[in-house]
Amino acid sequence: MHESRSEAPVGQDRGPAFDLAIDGGIVVPVRPAHAVLDAHTVLVRAGRIEAVLPTAGTLDLDVRERVSLPGHLLMPGLVNLHAHAAMTLMRGLSDDLPLMRWLQEHIWPAEAKFVSDAFVEAGTRLACAEMLRGGITCFNDMYFFPEAAARAVLQSGMRASLGMIAIEFPTAYATDAEDYLARGIATRDALRGEPLLSFCFAPHAPYTVSDQTFSRIRTYAQQLDAPIHVHLHETLQEIADSEAAFGMRPIARLDRLGLIGAETIAVHAVHLDERDIDTLARRGAHVAHCPSSNLKLASGFCPVARLAEAGVDIGLGTDSAASNNRLDLFSELRLASLLAKAVSGSAEALPAFAAVEMATLGGARALGLDNRIGSLEPGKAADIIALDMSAIEAQPCYDPMSHLAYVAGREQVTDAWVAGRRCLKDRRPTLIDTDSLAAEVALWQARLGAHADGRG
Repeated sequence: MHESRSEAPVGQDRGPAFDLAIDGGIVVPVRPAHAVLDAHTVLVRAGRIEAVLPTAGTLDLDVRERVSLPGHLLMPGLVNLHAHAAMTLMRGLSDDLPLMRWLQEHIWPAEAKFVSDAFVEAGTRLACAEMLRGGITCFNDMYFFPEAAARAVLQSGMRASLGMIAIEFPTAYATDAEDYLARGIATRDALRGEPLLSFCFAPHAPYTVSDQTFSRIRTYAQQLDAPIHVHLHETLQEIADSEAAFGMRPIARLDRLGLIGAETIAVHAVHLDERDIDTLARRGAHVAHCPSSNLKLASGFCPVARLAEAGVDIGLGTDSAASNNRLDLFSELRLASLLAKAVSGSAEALPAFAAVEMATLGGARALGLDNRIGSLEPGKAADIIALDMSAIEAQPCYDPMSHLAYVAGREQVTDAWVAGRRCLKDRRPTLIDTDSLAAEVALWQARLGAHADGRG
């Protein structure tokens, strides 16, 4: 028997109308931890959650719109803590290669030829459509032309944290690290009034960013109170190269520079020794765990169980569709739990609720957005997804939390709301014209395919 509880009382008088009531067969609010609420309704006013109440007690309330989903599970929208959204246009372009060969011989040359404002807007729009259909309502991006990504995100109705990328070599976007940072900060300043957008500093990696640039980013991040989103300890080669060049591992180098702290999102964090884990834990840093990408690029196995035991906050990321090849956080959620058990040798490692929390509140905490998203609590934004749990392949269901971790897939996501606005209805994005998007993607595919085949 699942518990039934009231999040907040609603007065006896009718008062102002609620904008939205969503009735779910089951509600998994994530907070309180482990709560599974039978036959509950999420009440929304002005884009925020007012209450989560037993449905029977809400039927007489003055509600502008009621959506009844009795066979569905309602939960917070998923938070994709690491993505390169525009690279969705490169899905499957150069598969089955080691990371540095993949980057140096295929991805970076393709980017040099094709990445532009138009490329980023089209690729990000494609990523938004895919992510919404998979229940992702917020993502943390690292790519060029963040102003173009912002247009796509706002058109989709999603929420995003956009990276102010920094790298030492020139691209079509910027000439040097100083130029990257100046452009990123200018974009942030221009868009800081958009409630669905936030910004991260996004130095690419220790092997592409200098000490001087890292130090500048530390100062800017402190001044602007912004997270720092960086690839870190992804491969053994990265660590060996750092030890040869700097006499220390990358985490130790960044810690010496003041870059490891509560604002830090360490992406991948695959190869960690006990000192690395202790540093991340003591500094209050976060980890973006990307299990599918780590496996596909043969990077290795992130020690998730050890990180969790040390108290490190962990969120889940898809990485790019070029290295995954799916922007599917339900797949990452399941894989993260299974790998944690195998790597640690304990079937009790990363149980179902812990994995669900990583995909929601864990990512929100890393982005500094946990006061707004990541759980279905009064006062938070109404970022909500609905999963159809009535399919035969989902029967029987003894434990909805277990089903979310080990059974549910993105194909069960039917609806999504961001700040109370419906962005997905019956598996169709409501704000994205997917037909025109598919035609635009086909044009980019022809160009990128010709380049990959040596014809353009």
